[in-house]
This record gives sequence, C-alpha cells and structure tokens, in this order.
Amino acid sequence: MLRDNVIIHDGKISSLKRFKDDVNEVLSGYECGIGIDSFNDLKIDDIIESYTYEEIAPTL
Repeated sequence: MLRDNVIIHDGKISSLKRFKDDVNEVLSGYECGIGIDSFNDLKIDDIIESYTYEEIAPTL
C-alpha cells in the first residue's frame, strides 16, 4: 500500500468480493471490494499494489 509514494503497509489481501460474492479475480474496469489484513486506514489517492512470490529452481 502506497501513500505519496511511501510504503505504508505490506500485508496480505484477506478478501476479494464482487457484489456480495467472494471471488478469486476481478477483471479490469469492474468494481470490487478488497479486505486487507491488519489495515483499515485507506485514504483517497492511496495505491494498492499486489504481487506474488514465485520460487524458481536454479538451473545449471
């Protein structure tokens, strides 16, 4: 979570909803609700960035 280009929170998304249904993804351009673990201080112009860690086996 970024506010004025400063990281203010780094945590997991606890829920993602489209209307009242829990969903795994929401297409671009559609509204949704996002729950974030241990954070509820969202303000206008905050930026939510999401990412995943991917473990890649080394190759020789």
